[in-house]
Amino acid sequence: MPTDRERQTFEFVRAYTAEHGFPPKLREIASHLGIQSRGTVHRYLSALREAGLIEIEPERARGIQVTDPMELAMELKGSEETDATGPGTLPLLGRIAAGVPIEAIPGQDRINLSEFFVRPGRFVLRVQGDSMMDDGILDGDMVIVEKRDSADDNEIIVALIDLEEATLKRLQHNPDGSVTLHPANRDMQPMRYSGERVRIQGVVVGQFRSYC
Repeated sequence: MPTDRERQTFEFVRAYTAEHGFPPKLREIASHLGIQSRGTVHRYLSALREAGLIEIEPERARGIQVTDPMELAMELKGSEETDATGPGTLPLLGRIAAGVPIEAIPGQDRINLSEFFVRPGRFVLRVQGDSMMDDGILDGDMVIVEKRDSADDNEIIVALIDLEEATLKRLQHNPDGSVTLHPANRDMQPMRYSGERVRIQGVVVGQFRSYC
């Protein structure tokens, strides 16, 4: 199990990534922990990586990635929160730019949400904005995302642009290697990027919302 300082480091990385859509830098972690040594921060991160809690890409300025949000949240929070993170639940990792409704499933009186939504490698994001409203994804909806680093054309993906900005859009691969991210809102224009600027974080496989 991680030490208290390693746990604090992990929780900050996880919370920062959820809020901003990209991980913190070493100096930002050091500032949060109230220390000046980036070497100490690097030691904490190395221990977390050895424990399988994060992955690190040394060549990237913001190359820290939580490996399995659901499993790690349960382990680090401890047994007192087992009921909140047990079977039938998914972790809420943060917010994502987008927006709109979903059709009811006909002929279904009862649905086991665990069987319907919960599978390994999935997490939940809360939608902000209306860029996907014509696809039925509204502001405030929850989208269920399957963690992947690749996707097919026309799939709705969570895309990280320049390791800084996360967005929810439909994917189109172009012959020249670039990708186009399509909003589902007639008032918005598609965005085209060189392939290396876009990192796929996952593919939307479901959504839900509450009216109360």
